[in-house]
Amino acid sequence: MNSGRTIFSQLMDFVPFHKFCQCVERYKGDYKVKSFSCWDQFLCMSFAQLTYRESLRDIQECLRAAGQKLYHMGIRGNISRNTLANANQIRDWRIYADFAQELIQIARKLYIHESFGVELKQTVYALDATIIDLCLSVFPWARFRKRKGAVKLHTLLDLRGSIPSLIVITHGKTHEVNILDDLFLEAGAIYIMDRGYLDFARLYRIQTSAAFFIIRAKSNFRFQRIHSLPIDKEKEAGIECDQIIALQGFYTKKDFPERLRRIRYFDATTNRHLVFLTNNFQLPAQTIAQLYRCRWQVELFFKWIKQHLRIKSFYGTSENAVKTQIWIAVSVYVLVAIIKKQLNLPASLYTILQILSILLLEKKSIIQVLTNLNDAIGDTEDCNQLNLFN
Repeated sequence: MNSGRTIFSQLMDFVPFHKFCQCVERYKGDYKVKSFSCWDQFLCMSFAQLTYRESLRDIQECLRAAGQKLYHMGIRGNISRNTLANANQIRDWRIYADFAQELIQIARKLYIHESFGVELKQTVYALDATIIDLCLSVFPWARFRKRKGAVKLHTLLDLRGSIPSLIVITHGKTHEVNILDDLFLEAGAIYIMDRGYLDFARLYRIQTSAAFFIIRAKSNFRFQRIHSLPIDKEKEAGIECDQIIALQGFYTKKDFPERLRRIRYFDATTNRHLVFLTNNFQLPAQTIAQLYRCRWQVELFFKWIKQHLRIKSFYGTSENAVKTQIWIAVSVYVLVAIIKKQLNLPASLYTILQILSILLLEKKSIIQVLTNLNDAIGDTEDCNQLNLFN
């Protein structure tokens, strides 16, 4: 890789440009555009994410200070705050949503053999949502509560590599369980969910799709025990009961007419009793409990991107601008994950982002910079920070 080019330019070499052009063409993003293309917008917003810029004016001044380096970074349009604000407001956010999905498909292939703590052949997904708070007076379209605005980020996380396979951005009022209607269910896969997704009609759709689910039961859950399965106390520590059950209640039985498996588990770490429901009758009860514990990876993913990407403060106030920024942030996250795997980098994703943030405009080899990190750099990493891809 040419060390005479900026690190930012070398970073963008990993972007499948032809795929990006297809996404732009699909929504006619560059229709009647003369000077500031969608690619220019993506590069500017990616630069803002990687260098933690605070505002559009901040982006403008930093890029203008780069001078002739802009051309070598691939940016051909004139950089101004108004131009970037206008692009974020009117360019269809679906361009960047579709492109993020293209990057996700690349990343998932790279991380397909990653271990997540439980040895299984099936693909395992964790489904959850997080709220991104917004000021209602500034973002009036994002009404959530009477005096509070928000958008909700629904994520289906592939636990092999912590790669989001599906992200849906909705208004804060949208209930999490509605996202189950948008899932393209993969036969044989396991979907892990919290009890907020407990809807037996929607869970039965997973059942009829030859997929499996693991979900927490609610406290008022009514059932009839059919029989109990034997428990090996030595191998299955914490498992209190493993039962085959039938649902009770007219509408509940109508929504899910088949039997389920109920597992009661005591978590000694948190001193809590947890009850799981699943349609998987083959896996050991201890494995079911371990899989549910792995669901915490999606919580770490939310906390990580909120800490290290610009998705809590926004450069624009329109719905299109907010969604554009979130999708480009996701693209940057996945792009760095791709680079980590393709270059076989030993550093964590956090360390890579920190190094890129200060050396992005340097004309050095990206491989040399990211592979020959001094031990002192690793020691500067805050031990309290959340780390993925260790």
